[in-house]
Amino acid sequence: MSGGNLFCFGLGYSAGFAARAVARTGWRVRGTTRDSPTGGEEFPTDRFLRGHPLADGAYALAGSTHVLISVPPDELGCPVLDEHGADMATLGGLAWVGYLSTTNVYGDRGGDWVDESSPVMPSGERGKRRVRAEAGWLALQQRRGVPIHVFRLAGIYGPGRSALDALKNGAARRVSKPGQVFSRIHVDDLVAVLRASMARPRAGAIYNVCDDEAAAPDDVVAYAATLLDCVPPLLQDFAAAELSPLAKSFYDDNKRVANRLIKEELGVRLRYPTYREGLAALSRASP
Repeated sequence: MSGGNLFCFGLGYSAGFAARAVARTGWRVRGTTRDSPTGGEEFPTDRFLRGHPLADGAYALAGSTHVLISVPPDELGCPVLDEHGADMATLGGLAWVGYLSTTNVYGDRGGDWVDESSPVMPSGERGKRRVRAEAGWLALQQRRGVPIHVFRLAGIYGPGRSALDALKNGAARRVSKPGQVFSRIHVDDLVAVLRASMARPRAGAIYNVCDDEAAAPDDVVAYAATLLDCVPPLLQDFAAAELSPLAKSFYDDNKRVANRLIKEELGVRLRYPTYREGLAALSRASP
């Protein structure tokens, strides 16, 4: 897959990995950041946020064959959809639009399994915003033919953003809530899913993006500590742990997320099927 033009709304952590991957195969990439460009960016960028749209959206997006959206929704909805959804609908040659959502849309299932056919039942405001954003993009696809693909992401980890880094920085905690599990995805596997979808677009598709094993967060930190040959933080009971409201909210949902569709439809073979392979690779790569 070569020769495309990718526009990224929100050239952050995940989109940056995707952008670099396609750029290595000859794609042209540009995108947006929340701050004014300084000239030292890896790719050409423009400033974008709600209330500050691209100066000329149709011109900025012209020639884009693929668009990746990683800007999170706010209380009003998805800023990209509101500011530039109509511009995308006028693009000739647009083959694929990817919207990065989250598995938070499924809400709490008491540790049970969910797949893409499961009803959305968000338990928190972040999940509710994602549901509304997904619905808005899918409605645009139905009305205007914009080729939307929704990716419901589990917790993303990778270089510079893992339990290994938290341990090194002294920020790691081991909090136990019996029966609680989270799903995860290594950023390299996320990029593989996005590229596979770009190669096999199916407008209106929804994909769960996670690895094969939902695991307790304290187990992940303990395993990372063995890789670093350090003593793991003491295990704290969730009920007694002093967590911020945001940190506590991550424990509201307990579910296992099925990833069969990315394998069967897109042919993705996960490089890191569990956190153990992913963390071990990160440990070997770090200085």
